[in-house]
Amino acid sequence: MPIRIPDKLPARQTLVREGVMVMDETVAVRQDIRPMQIGLLNLMPNKIRTETQIARLLGSSPLQVELTLVRIGAHKAKNTPEEHLIDFYNTWEEVADEKFDGFIITGAPIETLPFEEVTYWDELIRILDWTTTNVHSSFFICWGAMAAIYHFHGVPKYTLDRKAFGVYRHRNLKPASPYLAGFSDDFSIPVSRWTEVRSADIRKAEDLDILMESDVTGPCLLSEKTGNRLYIFNHIEYDSTSLKEEYDRDIAAEKQIDVPHNYYPADNPQMPPLNRWRSHAHLLFGNWINQTYQTTPYELDEIGKGEA
Repeated sequence: MPIRIPDKLPARQTLVREGVMVMDETVAVRQDIRPMQIGLLNLMPNKIRTETQIARLLGSSPLQVELTLVRIGAHKAKNTPEEHLIDFYNTWEEVADEKFDGFIITGAPIETLPFEEVTYWDELIRILDWTTTNVHSSFFICWGAMAAIYHFHGVPKYTLDRKAFGVYRHRNLKPASPYLAGFSDDFSIPVSRWTEVRSADIRKAEDLDILMESDVTGPCLLSEKTGNRLYIFNHIEYDSTSLKEEYDRDIAAEKQIDVPHNYYPADNPQMPPLNRWRSHAHLLFGNWINQTYQTTPYELDEIGKGEA
């Protein structure tokens, strides 16, 4: 089944060009099935790009997925037109009474700030707590994952001396996990962050399971039975050129930045980068959607009632 998104959302044209099946709202309502209800709290500055990246991966599922775009109500976006937010986004307060099969919280470019100094930290805490009662399965990405694991388990983040930046080999630690069905023993994932969480702290927390890890950049993907949560600290959702654009931006600003590791052929920034993670990105999101579909109640109202 295709993904169901608003007819005029800019991501639609990109997804159609790429061959992702996108369903018109008028067609979706005629199908006698309950679509998977997925919410996306988009904390990234370029919201249009991030919503396209996530919709692309959700759209590869054989299930019908209805995507609801959500934003922080107390924070004013600087890099997304206000008209786009008005037309396509709900504030969290506007959806707080709804229930979702799955809910995604993205990263944000504020990772070196202490969590408590983030301007919308109080609202984010309320949202994280809300996921325990209104969401069947949560998927936290990069800074969103660090914020969630800090809030739920007190796991700290540490500032790195140099930015972890590039495409790094990762190991499949739990091949039997339903989230890693079909995964290779090792694979490459983009990394772009100035902070890290550490395995020793994660292992002190109850109910957390490390599924993916890099010998260089540390833990990548965690699962947790409570709340059916996934935490990923790296950017498997990135486009082929995302790291290039970050690198070019920093070079233009005359910032100290290394060439992204294992990204350009022969480490030559003049050559087009190679995408080594696309298939595993689709696989991970497909596995998450499938696992959520297999375990979520048919009646949305039953979500949160008696769930661990």
